Amino acid sequence: MSSLENESGSDFARLSRRVASAGLFDQRHGYYIARFSIVGGLYLAGLAAFFLIGDSWWQLAIAAFFAIMFAQVALVSHDIAHRQVFRTRRRAEIAGWIAGNLGIGMSYGWWMDKHTRHHANPNHEELDPDVDPDVLVWSPEQAKAAKGVPKFIGRWQAFLFYPLLTLEGMNLHISGFRALFRPTLKHRALEATLLIVHVAAYLTALFLVLSPGKALVFLAVHQCLWGVYMGSVFAPGHKGMPMIKPGTKLDFLRRQVLTTRNVRGGWLVDTAMGGLNYQIEHHLFPHMPSLHLRRAQPIVRNYCDEIGIPYHETGLFRSWAEALTHLHRVGAPIRSGESG
Repeated sequence: MSSLENESGSDFARLSRRVASAGLFDQRHGYYIARFSIVGGLYLAGLAAFFLIGDSWWQLAIAAFFAIMFAQVALVSHDIAHRQVFRTRRRAEIAGWIAGNLGIGMSYGWWMDKHTRHHANPNHEELDPDVDPDVLVWSPEQAKAAKGVPKFIGRWQAFLFYPLLTLEGMNLHISGFRALFRPTLKHRALEATLLIVHVAAYLTALFLVLSPGKALVFLAVHQCLWGVYMGSVFAPGHKGMPMIKPGTKLDFLRRQVLTTRNVRGGWLVDTAMGGLNYQIEHHLFPHMPSLHLRRAQPIVRNYCDEIGIPYHETGLFRSWAEALTHLHRVGAPIRSGESG
C-alpha cells in the first residue's frame, strides 16, 4: 500500500499535514523584525539623503532608490495582509495602514479586497480581478469580445506591456482613491486621511527641496520605475499560465498549482521578489511566512509529482518571455479582425 493510500483526507489536506509536520506554519517574529528594520531603515536613509542632496539632478538616483523602497514596502504590506506577521486582524490592519496608505500611498483595504478575490480564483476569466480585460486581454475569448481601449491596445499588447507598467505606480494610487467612494470599503475616513497625508507630504517635500522641473522629473522617474518593478514581480506568478473557463470544476490544490508559476533564483531573486517567486507555495499556503516558502517548495513539488499534477517552474527571464508570448498569442483575434 502506497504512502498516499495510508493518508486520509483530500489531496490538499495530505499535503498540508506534510508541510505542518516540517514546522513551516510557525511564525517568524525575529525574521520580520529584522526585515521591517532593514526596509524601514533604508526608507528613512533615503529620506535623509533626499534632504541632504537638495536641488540637484543627483536626486534621480534617489528617485530610483525609492522605486525599490516602495516595492519593498508593498511586499512587506503583502505579507502583513496575509497575516504572516500578525495573526490578529486588527494588528494586521494597523500595520497595513501604516505601511500601505501612509508609507507608499496605496490603499490597504482596496488592495486586500482585490488580492483576496485573486487568491480565491487565480486566472479565472470571470472571478479573478487581475485578469479583467479593462486594458489588456488575457484569453482569446476576451480578445474576441474586446472593444474600446482593450481592442486598441490588445493588437500589440505584448510590445506595450512594459511601457504600460510605467503607469502602474500611478494606477495604484488612483485605484486607492477611487475605492474611497465605495460603501463596501471599511474604515474609509481613516484610509482617506492616511492617503491624503502621504500625497501631501510627498508633493510638499518634492517642491520644497527641488525646483519645479526637477520635482516633476523626480516624480515621473520614481513612479514609472516603481510601476515596472511591481509588474515585474507580480506578473511572473500567473501571466501566461492556463486560464480557468467559467464553469470549470477544480479542487483547491489543482486550481492553485495549475494556474501558477514559480521562478527559480537565489537570494537575490528571493529578496527582489519578496518570496513571491515561490508563488505556488504562497498560493497554497498564503499564511505561511515568506521565509519558509523556499523550504516548502521541495515538499510541494515532490507531492505534485507523486499525484501527477504538473508543477511549473522557470527562470526569471523565461517567466517574462512566457507572459509576453501569451499576451501576443491571445491578441491574435484582434489582429485578424475577429474582435468586437
